[in-house]
Amino acid sequence: MIDDDMIDNESRRRIEGWTFLVLFCLTIPAANWMIGNVGTVCLANGPCVLPVAPGIMAPSGVLMVGAALVLRDLVQRRLGAAFGLGAIAVGAAISWALAPAALVIASTAAFLLSEFADFAVYTPLSRRRLVLAVLASSVVGLVVDSLAFLWLAFGSLEFLEGQVLGKLWMVLIAMPLIAYLRRRDERLGLAPT
Repeated sequence: MIDDDMIDNESRRRIEGWTFLVLFCLTIPAANWMIGNVGTVCLANGPCVLPVAPGIMAPSGVLMVGAALVLRDLVQRRLGAAFGLGAIAVGAAISWALAPAALVIASTAAFLLSEFADFAVYTPLSRRRLVLAVLASSVVGLVVDSLAFLWLAFGSLEFLEGQVLGKLWMVLIAMPLIAYLRRRDERLGLAPT
């Protein structure tokens, strides 16, 4: 993070907002790379998977989806709702460009549906209760993403539990950072955009 004494709030908002936007955009190629390269087991002609709970495996890319939901909320907090919606559009285009051909529709549709669901929950809650807004919107988004992707890609919800848990872990790991940002923003008088 940036030293609090070195920068005014408007500059801080722009720098942090653009940083969150870049990180958000990077979660999509990272998820695609992880699916083929990171896991405790890499299935032949299938994804690399990792345990998300005892006896429950999930494709490793789900971790980045959880991170993306949180980062999009932070983009909106720092740069405003228009940038939050723009991030969704850019993310969908990246998803379309990088998803395997067989999964491009499912991947892009799930991304759009989940991010818009996240936006719809986050926006009204965000000014009053940041931590609750990020947690609630991310949980809604990750469930929508998991349901939409699995159904559209495979016509089955067989792996729903692992998908949801993998994404939820990343959201929960981010909560201390969200709480820190809320406290720091209040101390600095940095209101959401």
